[in-house]
Amino acid sequence: MSSQRLYQIVKTFLNFGLDKMIPAGMLPWYAKVGRYSLFWLKNKHQDKTPEQRFRLAIETLGPVFIKFGQMLSTRRDLLPPELADELALLQDKVTPFEGEQAKSIIIAAMGIEVFEQYFINFDVTPLASASIAQVHTATLLHNGSEKDIVIKVLRPNISQTILADINVMSLFAGIVARWLPDGKRLRPKEVVEEYRKTILDELDLNREAANAIQLKRNFEQGRDYDKALYVPEIYSEYSFKNVMVMERIYGIGVGEVDTLNELGVDMQLLAERGVEVFFTQVFRDSFFHADMHPGNVFVDATNPADPTWIAIDCGIVGTLNREDKRYLAENFVAFFNRDYRKVAQLHVDSGWVPASTSVDEFEFAIRTVCEPIFNKPLSEISFGQVLVNLFNTARRFNMEVQPQLVLLQKTLLYIEGLGRQLYPQLDLWQTAKPFLENWVKEQMGVKAVFSKIKANLPFWNEKLPEIPDLIYDYLKTSRENQHQQTTLLQTLLTKQQQNNQRVIYSIIAAAVIIAGAVILSH
Repeated sequence: MSSQRLYQIVKTFLNFGLDKMIPAGMLPWYAKVGRYSLFWLKNKHQDKTPEQRFRLAIETLGPVFIKFGQMLSTRRDLLPPELADELALLQDKVTPFEGEQAKSIIIAAMGIEVFEQYFINFDVTPLASASIAQVHTATLLHNGSEKDIVIKVLRPNISQTILADINVMSLFAGIVARWLPDGKRLRPKEVVEEYRKTILDELDLNREAANAIQLKRNFEQGRDYDKALYVPEIYSEYSFKNVMVMERIYGIGVGEVDTLNELGVDMQLLAERGVEVFFTQVFRDSFFHADMHPGNVFVDATNPADPTWIAIDCGIVGTLNREDKRYLAENFVAFFNRDYRKVAQLHVDSGWVPASTSVDEFEFAIRTVCEPIFNKPLSEISFGQVLVNLFNTARRFNMEVQPQLVLLQKTLLYIEGLGRQLYPQLDLWQTAKPFLENWVKEQMGVKAVFSKIKANLPFWNEKLPEIPDLIYDYLKTSRENQHQQTTLLQTLLTKQQQNNQRVIYSIIAAAVIIAGAVILSH
């Protein structure tokens, strides 16, 4: 399957003429020989622009490549405008499959009786179509009222295509790990395995429904900043592994910047809230939406002066353990305070760089990369160049890629890309710094100690009456153990004395025998 898929990928790239997009001088001789050996695979789309061919090739290859294109589409600072515009079509305008086929899948999942009794006005024309699923509008008869809903349906046989792509990626990861100089440090096998788990989870809409319910609950705590994010309601009683029913939202796509400006939306507030929402998910909840490309994020502009983010498609979420959160928060705060010494020391303490690393040299390298980016709006920062410099720094100090943070890194790229589109003057650092400083204080200060004591009070309240009995049992057991150890020690000493006596008697007997032998010999 992997070799067939590999051939299909190469064939698709050549049929769309992507090899023509690479300057001839950059191709090594063996790549040119390989291209000539596949002479029958020619560019069949010479009438289209290079940007269109690139987008169509990615779309043809399926969900794994489409998601890569979606991430690239948010990085307009790294791509030519024509290519970024073309890739933006991958966010929710992927070629759909037949609406009648989608209807058949829905009926097979929930049953014809349920579908006909509770769902009306089903539209066979999809509202949107993405790499893994597409959505159709309908009306749900729920608790005596009519609700506007959308029904999400997985593409038929999508799992086989994804597994084949993952197998090809694993093959390339093995080659990279073995043959490239940075292969082992980049840990491509672990990264691909992490991606395998993530994308396979996305194929279970029951899991996505549970993620959306959790995310919605996290932002329904009544606090002012929690109102910055809205998650549509999920009707879990009508959801299955390949079908999900959810509330229909009427927001404006976050990529429709002109429309948002025409409505007078406070773009600075919207961008700042986006940053706050992300860091709230990561550090307060340890549960963050990890697929925030423009096709999954909308804006409720009902009140332009107080806009609200709307998040859909929670198939990919990320979680962080306590140590990862603490490490990241301290690093972020140290970066924002330009305390590069602490950043370097944190990397060494965490084991992400070898213990033998010179903290002084590492501090200087980090300072060289990061110092130029502070006190500048996003429009003046070349994050592409920053990433290249950071990569070179990582390679120089043998810093390993952390697979558990790949989702977080990808999401940060999305957030930065959205911030650049909405409000290029956004100061990402100053927006995030107060939030992270407060979080660190809450986790490590006196207040944190009392919070932990308060959280553990129910446990200690339950165990307190048992403490006298536990102390008595401990003392009793200790006394018995001490007696047993004394008895055992005495037994061992007795056996040792007996063994010593046997050795002495053996030596005396041997001496007598030898002496007798000597006397007889004379």
